Amino acid sequence: MEGSMLTLSLANWMELPGLKLKDWMRDKRRNVRNDRATPAEIASYYQHYVTKMGLEKSFACGTTVTSVSRVSSTSGGSFWNIKGLQRRANALEENEVPFSVYANNVVLATGTHDIPARLGVDGENLPFVCHSFWELEAAISSSRLDRASEPVLIVGAGLTAADAVLAAHHLNTPVYHAFRRPVSDPALIFNQLPKLLYPEYHKVHQMMSQEQHKVGERVENVFITSHADGSRPYTCYPGYRSFPKHHVVAFKPDGKCVLESEEGIQTVLQVSMALVLIGAHPNLSFLPEQGRSLGLDSEEPVSCRRNPIEVDPYTYESLKEPGMYAMGPLVGENFVRFLKGGALGIACSIAERMKQQSAAENCTVSSLNIQLTNCTLEA
Repeated sequence: MEGSMLTLSLANWMELPGLKLKDWMRDKRRNVRNDRATPAEIASYYQHYVTKMGLEKSFACGTTVTSVSRVSSTSGGSFWNIKGLQRRANALEENEVPFSVYANNVVLATGTHDIPARLGVDGENLPFVCHSFWELEAAISSSRLDRASEPVLIVGAGLTAADAVLAAHHLNTPVYHAFRRPVSDPALIFNQLPKLLYPEYHKVHQMMSQEQHKVGERVENVFITSHADGSRPYTCYPGYRSFPKHHVVAFKPDGKCVLESEEGIQTVLQVSMALVLIGAHPNLSFLPEQGRSLGLDSEEPVSCRRNPIEVDPYTYESLKEPGMYAMGPLVGENFVRFLKGGALGIACSIAERMKQQSAAENCTVSSLNIQLTNCTLEA
């Protein structure tokens, strides 16, 4: 999420035990606006929390995990072998040192924003086609985009696409906005958010609804802000046009994009940049078969919306790999505020397992002591 946007969750929903977010914000002389904070503020709060609680020793920064595999032990059980690389800097250079760790339990908490989802259409690899909000920000900060630019095409109807619409519209850069669903679809996230709490997303939803492209309409003049006689065209949001129930057919090398309506009518748009923001997939390359066997459908890739990792709802332990846990978007819980519940469930499960193991070991020792007490030693 872009640092100056507002988080979807209320700020106090995302605070951690032992450090009130409002107290920390007050110490930083910041105010929580409308009970929501910016992602930059929450990120800074979490970093401060690690330092304040003395948790640095539990973090291995600059680490890339390359393999997680189950290894059999000589006692008949099994444990996890985690391999990877860790960046280490010295006075002369920075290099990567391999490591190998053994553990009884592994928690997958990688999120799902590593690999942007793609449309799979012709021309998607052309230089003007991008797949992340950050690329839009880079284009804005480098002045490659401004009010004189050709329109930006934004594909998608989620919150990231809405953030991109707001960013481009704020810059007065013309925006084409294409998405597959009708504006009134109850499944659209905008139709599930309270208007008073999320006014910026309600504004985007209004734009999507009120500035719809009419099939067959010419698009050359939709961004005219005033006519030759000085009068303004009848539009609430000049510089924006939505294309509901449309999908991308192809991107062309000359900066054109071909859209197609559900009736099969094609529209060709000239754009300066295309942003495909239709979700993302997790990078589970360190697991056998990208972790497919862990999903609800082992034939499909793991996806937070369509195929999350299948876990016990109370312990968050994988139903297919004992000793492996997952939390966050990997199990379909996409909000930061849900992470505390997942972490608590996992911690309770592991603590209970350790308690049972300790009790079993004590029982074995007690049994051995009884046997030694009752045995007869012969010379």
